Amino acid sequence: MSEQHPPGFVSTVLPVVGLVVSLGAAVAVGLVGPWGGFDRAWLDPSLRFATLLLAAGLAGHSLTWLARTTLLRVAAKTKTGVDDLLLARPVVSRLAQALPWAVVYFGLPHVFGGPGTPVAQPEWVLPAVEIGRRLALALALVSLLRTVSPVLEVVNDLYNHSRLGSPERQIKGYLQVVSILAHGGLALAVVAVLAGMEPGAVFAGLGAVTAVLLLVFRDTILSLVASIQIATNDMIRVGDWVSMPQANADGDVIDTALHTVKVQNWDKTISTIPTSKFITESFKNWRGMSESGGRRIKRALHIDMNSVRFLDEQAANRLSRYETIREYMRDKLEDIRRHDREKGLAPASADAESEASGEELVPERRRLTNIGTFRAYVERYLRSHPGTHKEMTLLTRQLPPGPKGIPIEIYCFSNDTAWATYEGLQADIFDHLIAMLPEFDLRVFQEPTGAELATGLRGSRVETEKLERRGCAARR
Repeated sequence: MSEQHPPGFVSTVLPVVGLVVSLGAAVAVGLVGPWGGFDRAWLDPSLRFATLLLAAGLAGHSLTWLARTTLLRVAAKTKTGVDDLLLARPVVSRLAQALPWAVVYFGLPHVFGGPGTPVAQPEWVLPAVEIGRRLALALALVSLLRTVSPVLEVVNDLYNHSRLGSPERQIKGYLQVVSILAHGGLALAVVAVLAGMEPGAVFAGLGAVTAVLLLVFRDTILSLVASIQIATNDMIRVGDWVSMPQANADGDVIDTALHTVKVQNWDKTISTIPTSKFITESFKNWRGMSESGGRRIKRALHIDMNSVRFLDEQAANRLSRYETIREYMRDKLEDIRRHDREKGLAPASADAESEASGEELVPERRRLTNIGTFRAYVERYLRSHPGTHKEMTLLTRQLPPGPKGIPIEIYCFSNDTAWATYEGLQADIFDHLIAMLPEFDLRVFQEPTGAELATGLRGSRVETEKLERRGCAARR
């Protein structure tokens, strides 16, 4: 009976064996010279070079295979999520791409210049070996350079899944700065390796090209400074509603990066705004409104001034029947009666009779107006409405009269900041108030329509014709 291997046995063992064999072959390239038991043909540099390349390729493929099979299986059994995030990104696979070049870099001196090689070598061998080593090291650094972005993505994922992470405070912009610095540093290291210079000398020479770098990376530097100021002052977060009219942006922030901030407008379009614009230009953040729990209602009703008058006794009694201003009317009427008694004035009906009889003296008395009573009604109606915020400013005020009548402005806050609820509440309030205006003998001012103008013109034409007929009859 054949031995039963557990599932995945071959895919687990073979990469490990291949990795060990390849690294062993690479080591053997350098150590095979002193071994006198081997045939001299194995000491030929071409065979050494072929063995080195085979060992390098086998090492890279074995490490990649190991990452895709064994490491995934091991990561699935561990409790930590770091290894899962590392394997979800191409971190190990890109590191595996650097391994063959590292094997070539350390193996080339043993192939062409190690013990056991012929003493007489062409003049071009040593320069070629040096160039090959530089290229191998540069390609290894390039492979490491390609690993930077996946590693930073893993760091970003770890932050977002940790207790410190929050959708409002992201580190994506700072990681992009680290990525730029790492790419720049490794790129300079590659240049230094290819040129045969010390990396420190290359970095020291940056002072001569600082002005050029500042010009090239001007936007990046501005965005970096803006990102730091935005994060320090907590100016915008993901999910905030911001308005920037100069950029035609009005909606929710969906992404904040180093160079740009993406805003999804209410029409579902996306505006991409440079991060520096949030420092150099003005914008409105509605987060304070959302966090306060109230959204402002500020709108005016324009009252026709020709409909404003004093309330007579009949109108006052009629308005006193409404529950909203019943107490107000009772207190006001009682206050007026007390004032009249203190001045020794007769009731308002007696004054009307004396005025009709021709007496000249008309006493000055306190009287209620329909627009003042309506203003009191509006304020009490808003205070009793379940949709208004009672702990925020709530008032009804009369603005200066103008060509469009007398504005009665409502200033209050809703207790729900959701857009649809807010608009519905605002519409319900003004529907009710407009419908209540006739009860106070008030009219809303509005521009005359075409039909009204036509009716007026017809009426004026009829009156003109009547006057002309009367004039003709008088002349006769």
